[in-house]
Amino acid sequence: MGSIGKRVLVAMSGGVDSSVAAAVLKERGYDVIGVTMQLWDNSAEKSSGSCCSIEDIHDARRVAYQLDIPHYVVNLKEAFSRHVIDYFVNSYLKGETPNPCLKCNEHLKFDILLRKACELEADYLATGHYARILNDGEGSYHLLKGVDTSKDQSYFLFTLGQKELKRLLFPLGDITKAEVRDIAGKKGLKVADKGESQEICFVPDGDYSAFLSARTDDFTSGEIVDADGNVLGRHEGIHRFTVGQRRGIGISANKPLYVTAIDKGAGRITVGSKEELLSNGLEAQFVNLVNPEEGFPDRAVCKIRYRHPGAESSVVFEDGLLRIYFKEPQGAVAPGQAAVLYNGDEVVGGGWIKRVIKRVFV
Repeated sequence: MGSIGKRVLVAMSGGVDSSVAAAVLKERGYDVIGVTMQLWDNSAEKSSGSCCSIEDIHDARRVAYQLDIPHYVVNLKEAFSRHVIDYFVNSYLKGETPNPCLKCNEHLKFDILLRKACELEADYLATGHYARILNDGEGSYHLLKGVDTSKDQSYFLFTLGQKELKRLLFPLGDITKAEVRDIAGKKGLKVADKGESQEICFVPDGDYSAFLSARTDDFTSGEIVDADGNVLGRHEGIHRFTVGQRRGIGISANKPLYVTAIDKGAGRITVGSKEELLSNGLEAQFVNLVNPEEGFPDRAVCKIRYRHPGAESSVVFEDGLLRIYFKEPQGAVAPGQAAVLYNGDEVVGGGWIKRVIKRVFV
């Protein structure tokens, strides 16, 4: 593999995945350096299933000691606040549904940390993502799903391009989570049985509304209406709602109601049946194409959120916008989330959902 003597900076979060990534790369002959990003001042918080805690930093350091590799902690709290937390707050205030993990990848791991790898004269940056990179031998790099379909994280990587992919390694892409646990156990890594991160690291209790309330009072209140504009109630802020939400809407009805639309300008929340959640397509902005030479295909499978199974779609790219039309209507398309396009196992690219297309007239 030509790995002997190659230096790689491994982003070690303190979890089992990044720990095994470091162990595997060292075993392959790489000169491994571990680095942990300190992102969030949560010294008063217990880890409680979140990531990026002080305990996680200690775990990463202990694993690096076990592997006999150097380990550094990089303070990225200011960048994290600017690129992730501010984005998170502003998205909710605009009536959008944010994806902070994707933004963290885009701005911190694969920008700031990748530049840090260059400063340390590393040939590569590696992470514990379940995804694969294929070098076709002709100068192009392709981003593929991880072989473990239940853990595949390629959705979170759609903002990557050629200049990043040629400097990245995803050593877990070809193995399963069960195999990762097995490797960690056999190597006696102290994090072998550590649980999965479940919550957003800076909202460890999952109370988004309280988190937002502590940071701003610029909330847009208004009416809750049905599809015909009939007023059903009032709300105290659009930040309390996301498209597809069923619980906590604050009104009673004789059938289940879901948030179907959020209008920031009018401060209006529209609710309706599950059928009214369906959309025929979407428009996405801030578009990225992983391999610009190949362009967007006319047809692809579109994922509108991480756990979405994907929908066969037709694709139109013009004027910097992606217009994606689903073969079958899809539920809970939320502005602010990422729409990621796949051609088989390959990530073609994607964009950030700007608006929902409810009907397509042919």
